[in-house]
Amino acid sequence: MNRPLLCAGLLLACLLGAGAFYAWHKAIPYDEVVDRGPSPQARENPYLAAEYFLRQQGLSVEHAKSLERLANLQPKGNSLLLLGDRGNMTPRQVDELLDWAKSGGHLLVVAEALWDEETGKSGDLLLDRLDIHQTLSETFDEPASARKKKTPDLTKLYVDNETAPAYFSFDTDFNLTDPKHLAQFSANSAKSSHLMQRNLGHGTVTVVTDSELWKTPGIGQHDNAWLLWYLNQGTGVTLLFNSDVDSLLTLLMRYFPQALVALLAFIALALWRTGMRQGPIQAPAPRARRQLQEHLKASADFLLRRTGQGTLLHALQRDIQHAARRRHPGFEHLDTAEQWQVLERLTRQPSHIISQALGPLPAKRLTSADFSRQVACLQTLRNAL
Repeated sequence: MNRPLLCAGLLLACLLGAGAFYAWHKAIPYDEVVDRGPSPQARENPYLAAEYFLRQQGLSVEHAKSLERLANLQPKGNSLLLLGDRGNMTPRQVDELLDWAKSGGHLLVVAEALWDEETGKSGDLLLDRLDIHQTLSETFDEPASARKKKTPDLTKLYVDNETAPAYFSFDTDFNLTDPKHLAQFSANSAKSSHLMQRNLGHGTVTVVTDSELWKTPGIGQHDNAWLLWYLNQGTGVTLLFNSDVDSLLTLLMRYFPQALVALLAFIALALWRTGMRQGPIQAPAPRARRQLQEHLKASADFLLRRTGQGTLLHALQRDIQHAARRRHPGFEHLDTAEQWQVLERLTRQPSHIISQALGPLPAKRLTSADFSRQVACLQTLRNAL
């Protein structure tokens, strides 16, 4: 090997080693946290942080996709949190929920509709059955700028054996009222009530104005997490986000998929059968415009097919009578014989032509020749008038 090249290689290796040692000696390790946003589970479940908190407190937490879970959920020792939309809840489901609570369960619901004094109901079937009303609070009509300048109006709850209250961030735009004084306790802000709990049979029902304080990140503010634990302590918690009633199509696909496929196949075959062509393909009409005579002939053929011979002949007879009334006032008051005499004088046509044209029409269908002859007589009289 060439000696100069060997020396150059050794020198380069020494320089690289010295540079690496210097960089390693001066480098300072550090940790960097990259925020990639919420996880897919957190995006799908806004109450994920609340679930983790409850599990940390020793409570069992599970999900339910529909009220069918109620059939296997024992009332005693369990809490059911209805945090989803209940707009499609049926009266039968309301009865099942209340019966479950009366048997010893704890039911927590979010008030969804405002009380209407005129109709005496709110439209929220479950809330109306509990005799608890939701209205707008007195501070709702204040200007937004005035409300922003004030400190947050937190909801307070005083607990036994505690001197200081717990604070929660309920939406203060809404207010709960108890007209029959059935609630055992409530949590209030400065001018509104946002939580009420009443006994129902052997169980309890808790009504809140909103559940935003238990979503992320509201669960970590004030005493919101503590309130969720306090309301459900000592029970197993079941969260129900969606209590909508399944549609008819969903039920059919779930329980009768074969029948649904057979029905769709039958409809497709019926449409195919009715859409089949009957007879040969009709040649397209020429683009040249038709003559007026062709239009008149086509219109006459259409009327003859649709209304029959009698309608056309009666129309011509009425035209003759109208023309005769114009030419001879009082024509309509004459008897048949006198009318024919007047027509004979006005049209200068023989009497047998007039009697043939205006006489009673035969009950049977006329042949083409007889029909043409009858039309010719009527047209002759009409043209003569």
